[in-house]
Amino acid sequence: MPQHHRLDPAAPWVEVVTTDADWDAADPVLLTSMLSQLVLIRTFEEYVLDLARAGLVHGPAHSSIGQEGAAVGSILPLTSKDTVNGSHRGHHQFLAKALAHIEPKGIDPTQEFSAEVRAVLLRSLAEICGLDRGFSHGRGGSMHLQWKEAGAIGTNAIVGGGVPLAAGSAWAHRQSGTDAVAVTYFGDGATNIGSTLETLNLASAWRLPLCFFIENNRYAVSTNVDEATGEPRLSARGPGFGIASWKVDGMNPLAVFLAMNEALAHMRAGEGPAMIEADVYRYFHQNGPFPGSAFGYRTKEEEKQWRDRDPIKQLSGHLVRRAILTRAEIDGATERATTLMAEIGDVLLEPLPGGEPGQRRIRPDEWPDPSFVEVGVRGDLGEFSGARFADHGTFAGALAEQKFIDAVAGVMARRMATDDTIVVMGEDVHRLAGGTNGATRGLKQAHPDRVLGTPISENAFSGLGGGIALDGRYKPVVEFMYADFMWVAADQLFNQIAKARHMFGGDGAVPFVLRSKVAMGTGYGSQHSMDPAGIFATSAGWRIVAPSTPFDYVGLMNSALRCQDPVVVLEHVDLYGSTGQGPVDDLDYCIPVGKAAVRRAGTRLTVLSYLAMTGYVLEAVESLGTVDAEVIDLRWLDRASIDWDTIGESIKKTNNVLIAEQGALGTSYGGWLSDEIQRRFFDWLDQPVQRVTGGEASPSISKVLERAAIARTEEASAKLDEMSGY
Repeated sequence: MPQHHRLDPAAPWVEVVTTDADWDAADPVLLTSMLSQLVLIRTFEEYVLDLARAGLVHGPAHSSIGQEGAAVGSILPLTSKDTVNGSHRGHHQFLAKALAHIEPKGIDPTQEFSAEVRAVLLRSLAEICGLDRGFSHGRGGSMHLQWKEAGAIGTNAIVGGGVPLAAGSAWAHRQSGTDAVAVTYFGDGATNIGSTLETLNLASAWRLPLCFFIENNRYAVSTNVDEATGEPRLSARGPGFGIASWKVDGMNPLAVFLAMNEALAHMRAGEGPAMIEADVYRYFHQNGPFPGSAFGYRTKEEEKQWRDRDPIKQLSGHLVRRAILTRAEIDGATERATTLMAEIGDVLLEPLPGGEPGQRRIRPDEWPDPSFVEVGVRGDLGEFSGARFADHGTFAGALAEQKFIDAVAGVMARRMATDDTIVVMGEDVHRLAGGTNGATRGLKQAHPDRVLGTPISENAFSGLGGGIALDGRYKPVVEFMYADFMWVAADQLFNQIAKARHMFGGDGAVPFVLRSKVAMGTGYGSQHSMDPAGIFATSAGWRIVAPSTPFDYVGLMNSALRCQDPVVVLEHVDLYGSTGQGPVDDLDYCIPVGKAAVRRAGTRLTVLSYLAMTGYVLEAVESLGTVDAEVIDLRWLDRASIDWDTIGESIKKTNNVLIAEQGALGTSYGGWLSDEIQRRFFDWLDQPVQRVTGGEASPSISKVLERAAIARTEEASAKLDEMSGY
């Protein structure tokens, strides 16, 4: 018979339960501050539900009524330098953080609320209603609340989507040498989401000062936690990742406060992340002003049992028992909060003209101007003021033949040596003499604390990089070993990083660089070979760089690192071993955003290409010897950065266009580009825009089938020959 030895987790997992002695020992100012916040948040959310019932909140209103105790108890121990983010149900967390920021000494519930409190509630309500005076000018609404000054770095509509971003904030706190921490709030659903589990692992491995705060309200929309997982004690996840964990009654704000203080001591001492699970209950349905029992997935008896443990009711009982406040004073605080919300509502609302008595509408002058709709999708490139630009023909430094991959490694070494805010991360970037291709050669030895080898968890480390970018103190450069891995991290790349600037009002920079490798032709098959340019081009917010020469790589990477927008730098494996002219000593120039390069002049045909396909096109033109083609290397591919001046000048000369790319037809960049050209330059075209692409199917492993699936010199030659006789 085998022997069995019990294995215990290395990280502690405890439950915190308060006693009357704890309540008796609690500072009266702490308890009255808790009451003020609970009452203000509860009253605020009740008012939001009233507006939702009246049709004055466009979109969802996910109230957290009933869950306030967990937010208030956990946020009061924090400082304004500590950061928090949350989920779609995040009004209470946002308000608790904002109120604690403006009233760090606490709010006296027996006094009138301050002008600062009034202003925060007004701006918060305006944001939830989608109005211009909101924190994000109404773009964020109920689910995307951000006020960086207060340390509220953004609630999130994607379940689990904000968790990796909070890890980035935590990393920036630690790297800056502060004892600040980050807290990410999420519910029972997110505990089973890949982005959360990946971040648990990454935060533990890197010992980040990050608190994973689970508000276990027992339901997703209508699915009970017992149906969704085999371990409904959700804090059990923590010890499995080596994370110290606490479980607490979230309806008891003092118990949460004490648990958070223990977790803070752990994190501020450099002991790594923490997890707190607070058992709470949302009184209403997933969205709107009706209880869950109205939809049949829970009973009125269950709802009553939880309401009997209401956090305001519990706290009020102890305040009265200890003679800190009278029942009349507590009622007075609630009445003042109710009056305050009515006054705030009067600022935003007016009687509905011609409506029934009591009907109201949003005041017309509170709405954002419709012309604001696309302002702030990207920045205005003001960060390039004072930059030194150079290009072929204007570069004053020495040039020499060099390998493309040497330019990649060289410019990163130069930038990291001159800018201590740059941090590089990705799988194996710290090993193998510069990662799998040599792109990060020598960086780990020179900058050991800023070159981070990551676990295989693209969702987590790309989101962590996004959080670092949003924090603003550092510039992350994230490497994906293959471009196909963007699908693994699609939420972070497209829902989070790409949309962040615009979604939160258009003002916040997102200095994020993604290096992504295109590997078709290497035999790595369908899941490691895609060209992602066409996908990124559909995502507003991203800038796309596609260098094809060593000289261009240096200048374009410098521009990408200077840019305050997210930039994906595409690199083609075919180019890594190629040689071309590159700078010998001067690695400090930028190539202007939005400037293409004419690689060959011509008068009869305009060929547009990028990456390795540019070289194949040039080879095809020269081999034919009969095609008078102008070949333009696009270099910048995104909608905002493409060089329409150069393209248009060429088209008006040649009246014929060929777009040449290697990748699959379905994810083609040329599909979008050809449509745009035919609408912009229709009157100048003698024929429809022609295209060279790969096939419909992704490249497969077989050498023969892979070659048949992609475009190179032969395909370009055939199309050029066909068009030359037009």
